[in-house]
Amino acid sequence: LRVRTPLEGGRLTTLETPMAGEIPDLQAVVRTGTGKGAARQARRDGHVPGIVYGDGKAPQPISIEYYTLFKRLKAGRFLQTLFNLKVEGQEDVRVICRNVQRDVVMDKPTHLDLMRLRQSSRINLFIHVTFENHDKAPGIKRGGTLTSVRPAAELEVTAGDIPDHLTVDLTGRDIGDVIHIGDIDLPKGATPTIKRNFVIANITPPSGLQAAGEDEAEAGEAPAA
Repeated sequence: LRVRTPLEGGRLTTLETPMAGEIPDLQAVVRTGTGKGAARQARRDGHVPGIVYGDGKAPQPISIEYYTLFKRLKAGRFLQTLFNLKVEGQEDVRVICRNVQRDVVMDKPTHLDLMRLRQSSRINLFIHVTFENHDKAPGIKRGGTLTSVRPAAELEVTAGDIPDHLTVDLTGRDIGDVIHIGDIDLPKGATPTIKRNFVIANITPPSGLQAAGEDEAEAGEAPAA
């Protein structure tokens, strides 16, 4: 997932979300005071100090509860995840982490930098793909298997209007059908990051039918006695 913001001078930053429309919350509190003394006090209180900057606004000192942040870091891809920052008394803002400083000996987080994203920022995200009308797909009724090739499709969207998911209508789909990104009605303003008409899913024949077809093919290829 990639984000392009004016603050990055047009450079691309890879981002991820667990699922479109489910941008995880990151709870924080306003940190009073700046400098090393205030930061050390935040750590003594069981928090990790940080700063939120960007979007043409003044930097905001914050702190995040240590174990909350530790769990996020253990989950992986923290620097590649888009978060919804929640600070009491302030509007929620979407941010990405630009840096996490760690203790050189204990490897514990000691400070983090968060960058705000504008609502109008264009952002590349993997949008979750869902399927509907399974009961109206002849291929599935006949025992075919719906195989998801891409559980999520990368789209360019605006940070303030991220779609929850993409919907594939299986009505009329039969065995052997291949569903491409071009077959899906994309949300307004959303465009695929890959220009080719890539595959989203297909309906494969039942295993018995597939095996029978393979046996026939082998028989046809058998040399004459």
